[in-house]
Amino acid sequence: MTNDENIDQFAHRVGEPAILYFGTPVVLISTENEDGSINLAPMSSAWWLGWRCVLGLGAASKTTENLKRTRECVLNLPSDAQAAAVDRLALTTGSDPVPSGKLARGYRHEKHKFEIAHLTPAPSQTVRPPRALECPVNLEAKIEHWREIGENDEKVRGRAWVFEARIQRVHLGKSILMDGDPNRVDPDKWRPLIMSFARYYGLADRQLLDSTLARVPEALYRSPDVDTARAAAVRG
Repeated sequence: MTNDENIDQFAHRVGEPAILYFGTPVVLISTENEDGSINLAPMSSAWWLGWRCVLGLGAASKTTENLKRTRECVLNLPSDAQAAAVDRLALTTGSDPVPSGKLARGYRHEKHKFEIAHLTPAPSQTVRPPRALECPVNLEAKIEHWREIGENDEKVRGRAWVFEARIQRVHLGKSILMDGDPNRVDPDKWRPLIMSFARYYGLADRQLLDSTLARVPEALYRSPDVDTARAAAVRG
């Protein structure tokens, strides 16, 4: 292959995609409504650091409203086996009336989200919203704080919020645990549902390359939030 062919293979073009959702795990967030009923909403703007999670949510979301009021939730992580359940919730909202922006995208109001998704609510231990039993991972969480996205830009301000959630109880399905270790997830068993440019994907059946980072003992990444969660459980 010539040098020119090499250059062309890796050539780039300047573009303006409407969204930059290059691929993140799907999360089903369960929160409590004002009347005690439960909202269950899919989202994929989430990332983890230790036992903390950052969530990006639209300002008009019922989940946003509930998180600000109750400061608690459950982050349910579906596997690729729950793609159909997630999709049944995709164009639904707990807000009534439906916000104009969502109405323009085809959303409809639904109050009974667990029923719509065909998922089973299971009791949580440290928060009021229930867990989604079929999801292999359930993370009970408290909201530490939040702030507006683009607060210095009047064209963006008021459209979205960022929440910091502190995990305080982790539930792991037996099917994804590493043999002989109840505190470790086996990456070869865990198949998270991935959202990439508004489409559902799963992971390959095997890792692509043996990772150098995987040689570092997981215990060395342990967050102090684990001790905070443990102390809270003792007090409770």
